[in-house]
Amino acid sequence: MVGALRVGEELPPLEIPVTRTLIVAGAIASRDYQDVHHDASLAREKGSPDIFMNILTTNGLVGRYITDRLGPRAVLRTVAIRLGAPNYPGDTMTLTGTVTAVAGTTVEIRVVGANGIGHHVTGTVTAEVPA
Repeated sequence: MVGALRVGEELPPLEIPVTRTLIVAGAIASRDYQDVHHDASLAREKGSPDIFMNILTTNGLVGRYITDRLGPRAVLRTVAIRLGAPNYPGDTMTLTGTVTAVAGTTVEIRVVGANGIGHHVTGTVTAEVPA
């Protein structure tokens, strides 16, 4: 799969509906019990309009995006992401990726996850896809 990729190539996008269930389930699965990820009234008391997705859920979704596009043999070597605009319930996050480097069986991909208010996540993923 890596041999078919070229620097500058764009991967097909992935649209992820940001539901209240996704946000809460992701927080619970990653043992992140901070109230801003499951309690809307407490999140509002802390200045947020609603609950919002945690970085561990975002990290998992970025990993899924890459492995879904590179195939089941893909192994993530590095995931370096940075959060921006929060993912609130009712929005959609669209993940996109651009190949920035290819060397042997290793590929580097620049990833952006955008929602209705901006870039939720930006970063770089390096993956290896054995021949």
